Amino acid sequence: MDADGIAGRTRSGFDAGAFFAAMDERRQREGLSWPGLAAAIWEQSWILNGQRDDHPIAPETLKTIGKGGGSCQHALFVLRWLGCPPETFIAEPRPGTAGVPLPETDEAHRIRWDLKATYEALNAERIERGATWQQTAHALRCTPSQLTGLRTAKFATGMRLAMRITQGLRRPAADFVYVAKW
Repeated sequence: MDADGIAGRTRSGFDAGAFFAAMDERRQREGLSWPGLAAAIWEQSWILNGQRDDHPIAPETLKTIGKGGGSCQHALFVLRWLGCPPETFIAEPRPGTAGVPLPETDEAHRIRWDLKATYEALNAERIERGATWQQTAHALRCTPSQLTGLRTAKFATGMRLAMRITQGLRRPAADFVYVAKW
């Protein structure tokens, strides 16, 4: 991967501040407190939540989004509520990645980031270009273990890194998001 293509320079990076601002603007417009927002977001999958007896998303988790983007899984809860793909929060998304909607789902499901598929796509691209994990990690401004760990990660990676990867691959995030029952 060429450093310019995968590095996610400032203009092509995920803007956590703009993401937070969009969430907070809608929260305020709808007259929701932070606990009210957490409840509204969590209730999008109310049937699934009841079946799984999951722990709800916490208001503090939502507030951390403005400090760095949060996890890719938590971001999907908010993106579903906002009704937009994450590329909305990239100043200059790579050609072909913007405007691709995330999968639609119902109250018995939620959308999740497929970390293994993200790893497989990144690894295939890395091999095709003859790059090492160290070189790829340097270009993505992370550690090699953050990338190789995607193969076995159980829950999430950071949203900024997830978007640097998808933008570097020149693929929309929707390619790595699926409808799930967990």
